[in-house]
Formats: sequence, C-alpha cells, structure tokens
Amino acid sequence: MKNISEMTIGIANDHAGFALKQKIRLFLEDAGAKVIDYGCNSDESCDYPDFGEPAARAVAEGKFDRGILVCYTGIGISIVANKIHGIRCAHCTDSLQAELTRRHNNANMIALGGGFTGKAMAERIVEVFLSTDFEGGRHERRVNKIMAVEN
Repeated sequence: MKNISEMTIGIANDHAGFALKQKIRLFLEDAGAKVIDYGCNSDESCDYPDFGEPAARAVAEGKFDRGILVCYTGIGISIVANKIHGIRCAHCTDSLQAELTRRHNNANMIALGGGFTGKAMAERIVEVFLSTDFEGGRHERRVNKIMAVEN
C-alpha cells in the first residue's frame, strides 16, 4: 500500500461541498499527496454532476489512486460517480465506514456531506480511506459480482 504522501487523489465538489473540499484538499497536500481538483471553486450554486462525473471518469481510467467527492449530503454526488463504469463510490459518514468500504468493497472513491461532516471527522475519514487496504479473499468474489452487474 502506498503512503498518502505517494498518492495522487482526484477531488470534486459542488457549491455546498466547497468549504469542506478546501479543508480536505489542504489536509491532503499537507500530508504530501498530489491533489487534482475538478472543482467547483466557489460556493456559487452549481450542479454536482458537472464536477463529480469527470473526477469519477478519471479515477475509473486509473489517473488517480483514489477519489474524494463532496456535496451537501454526499449522496447525490456518490450516485453520479457510481454511474461510471469501474467506480465503487461509498458515501461515508464515519471512519469505520471508510475502513470497511476499503477492506470489503475495494471502494475507489468516497463521498462526504459538506453540510453534515465536520473538518476533523472528514480528515479522519479521508485518512482511513486512503490508508486501508482491500482484504481480498471472500470479499474479492463479492466485488467481482458487483462489477459484473455493470456488464
């Protein structure tokens, strides 16, 4: 597993996720990660699919180690990401969910709710998500079945 400092992370948000995305981006950069920001870059009203989709496509294409998305609830932008072939995006509200979605689901993206998740919790969720390995084993079979649904 790579250290966070060796990772390249794609990140995107809508207007309601802008403030939390900024905090997460700084946290990641301070940890040494390379962050590619797909926007949006203000709190002016916009539509999350316009930013979540290109970030998810880039993760699916292997341009990033992982991806992080933020909208008001984290739900809408996770739905958008999961429309992209190859993406397993989990909406996480705590670090245990982040750990388990990596260990059991091999999630390659997470979505957070900027209207519900504080800075400290978001940093912990991101740290756990990025530092947890996929267990494989019986979970590999299940992830393969999930991915087969796309086909």
